[in-house]
Amino acid sequence: MVDHLANTEINSQRIAAVESCFGASGQPLALLGRVLLGEGVLTKECRKKAKPRIFFLFNDILVYGSIVLNKRKYRSQHIIPLEEVTLELLPETLQAKNRWMIKTAKKSFVVSAASATERQEWISHIEECVRRQLRATGRSPSTEHAAPWIPDKATDICMRCTQTRFSALTRRHHCRKCGFVVCAECSRQRFLLPRLSPKPVRVCSLCYRELAAQQRQEEAEEQGAGSPGQQAHLTRAICGASSGDDDDSDEDKEGSGDGDWSSRVEFYSSGVAWSAFHS
Repeated sequence: MVDHLANTEINSQRIAAVESCFGASGQPLALLGRVLLGEGVLTKECRKKAKPRIFFLFNDILVYGSIVLNKRKYRSQHIIPLEEVTLELLPETLQAKNRWMIKTAKKSFVVSAASATERQEWISHIEECVRRQLRATGRSPSTEHAAPWIPDKATDICMRCTQTRFSALTRRHHCRKCGFVVCAECSRQRFLLPRLSPKPVRVCSLCYRELAAQQRQEEAEEQGAGSPGQQAHLTRAICGASSGDDDDSDEDKEGSGDGDWSSRVEFYSSGVAWSAFHS
């Protein structure tokens, strides 16, 4: 079905409609051989609370964004290459159902569907596209993934020192290595994690010690055991104290996306027509 739809006029029109909904803030999505397979609204667990997000599944990428106006306008476009994606089913609880994790080297996050059937549709279609992409690119499945951020509401105290209690004046921060919710004192350091950012990012005290030790070991193995002064200089070159004013609240800048949005997912498949697409 994917090969049959590639480079057809109807597929081009549907991709153009998605581009139009993201407006000038979105990146172009039309690409030779790219096919739009389906769309739907999933609930994404963000830092402060779960929020509805629009998701578009293409044969090579997964695109999502904040909903501004249902089926008319979206923003904060995110594009994830499917060959980098790994999915993980999450256990059911009374409070949280139909959840799974989308994991990549740069970002991992939890989403949930309106029903178990819808979740299975999403997962089966994404996994099939991932398999096709890996075969096409000759790449192996990704084994290194970013830690998902633990939601703010999961804890009232720092998950490292277990002493600092969060309040309106005492901010929560997130370690970019482990995803824990930590206080400013327990996350004063930054460390360069190239797969996450070209700049040093906030890490908790425990992860900083582990990362610095790992770096020193790698430098000793690659360059020989240099002088302590040289080793310290190399470490300081990419590690430093955090100003405490970094990008901890990026998820909350995407918009609330509140509203009565449909949670159905529709895909191309034999005998099933694409319906309720953008007019």
